Order: sequence, then structure tokens, then C-alpha cells
Amino acid sequence: MSVKRAPRVGVLGAAAALLALVTLVGCTSEPREGGPSPKPTSSQAGSESVKLPPLHAGFDYQIGGVYPPPSGVRVVSRDRAAAPAPGLYNICYVNAFQVQPGEQRQWPADLLLRDARGEVVVDRAWDEALLDIGTPTKRKRVAARINQWIDGCADSGFDAVEPDNYDSYTRSQNLLTADDATAFITLLSARAHSRGLAIGQKNTVELAGLRSRAGLDFAVAEECGEYDECGTYAKAFDDRVVVIEYTDSGLRKALAGYGDRLSIVRRDVLVSTPESAKYVRRTR
Repeated sequence: MSVKRAPRVGVLGAAAALLALVTLVGCTSEPREGGPSPKPTSSQAGSESVKLPPLHAGFDYQIGGVYPPPSGVRVVSRDRAAAPAPGLYNICYVNAFQVQPGEQRQWPADLLLRDARGEVVVDRAWDEALLDIGTPTKRKRVAARINQWIDGCADSGFDAVEPDNYDSYTRSQNLLTADDATAFITLLSARAHSRGLAIGQKNTVELAGLRSRAGLDFAVAEECGEYDECGTYAKAFDDRVVVIEYTDSGLRKALAGYGDRLSIVRRDVLVSTPESAKYVRRTR
């Protein structure tokens, strides 16, 4: 389990990147697996109704360990191995684009991204191998495994899924592209919706404008206050955004600009439990 802070680009840079990507995706000949377009309050996937997280709600980020949600919390995100919090809107954290430390042997060797020398490409910040989603065939094989976790989230009673590391292509030594990432998360969106789960975009502000094409329903944004990105997420996802800040300055900026619109919490970067000396949770 790990917390990711996405590579940051300025607003103008993000807009330019998005324009180029929309053009690329519109012109590509690669087949796309479609997902339903998000709705203001719910999405339909066949006969399944997808419940979206409430707007501007008390939020807690508990992917580092479970504890009783503080008073006022209505939305909580927890790891897929944890149980959902009774009576709340529960988001299921899944590390979908990279491999948890120590779990490489659980994956077929050819589904780990490799460089020209055959070495596994690793996100050094968190010691996580990148998954190879560079071809339609490999995307489907990786998705088949991640979809089992999404099914587990649904079976456990979660309301939504949060696939982490959508931005891993930026750490792939140029071996993967934004188009690869978008095509892959579209597969996950289809599975989530088929199981009655909403699906959130984790970080990756430069791809926020593609949320409908990718079938994404809301955003989970780390440090959007710190990096002046909350407005981009708010616009793309109609304010359906949960925000995690890891600094007091980031919390102040997020609250100053979007405290009356988005769901915002300040956590410690290790998302500790209250028993830890490192535990931090604030909403003001």
C-alpha cells in the first residue's frame, strides 16, 4: 500500500498536454472498450445503478490502516483488504498500475514493464514495479487480475473503487503513454460499473478532461491545493472531488479556494492510524 503524489505540471502546461492527448486519442486506430459517461448523481451500467460520492462531505483517508471514522465523516477510503465503514460511503483503494513491494513474484514475468536491457522498471520512490499495459493484449491480461480485486471490493460492500497510479506512465522511462493509461483504466471502469461501483480518477490532473471517455465518475486528488490543481479537478468532475493534503499550507490553500465545494482532509503522508506518533488528521 502506498500513497502517490503525482508529477506536477502548471495549469497552462496541463491544458496543452490535454489538447494534444484529446487529438491523439480521437485519431488513434486502437480499439477502445467503452464505459458509461458519468452522471450528476448516478451512472447506469446495464441494470446496475452506480452511486456517486456525496458532494462537499466530511472525508477521511484510511488506506494506511483502519480506525473508527471521526465525527462528521461521510466518505472514507480504505484498502481493498479492509472492511468498509458501516453507514458511510466507502471507496476501495486498489494499486492498479504498479505492484506492491514484495509482490512481484505473484505476477507473470512478462506483465512487469521492462526496459531495453530486460530490467524491471521500478517506481523508486515507493519500490514498486510498473505493470506493462503497453499493448491491448497485455492490458486485458493485467485487467483480468485487477478486476478480481474490483470484484472483491464489490463483494465486501464498497461503493466505489480508487485505482492508484494512473500516472505511472510518467515514471515508465517513456515506455508507456497517456493513451495506454487511458485505455487501461477504461477497462477497469467497465468492470467497476458492471459490479455497481463508481470509479475515481486518482491524481493525473493532465488527463482530467478525458474522464467521460474513460468512464470515470469522481476524482481523488492528492495535494491539489498545494499545487493549484483543485480547480481543474472541480471543473472536470463537477465538484465531485475528494482531496488529501499532506501539508498545512496545502490544506489552507485548498480550503481557501474550495472549502465550500470539495471534500478536503489533511493527513500525514504515511496515512497513519491514531496510535502512531506520526498521525495527522485535520479539516481546518
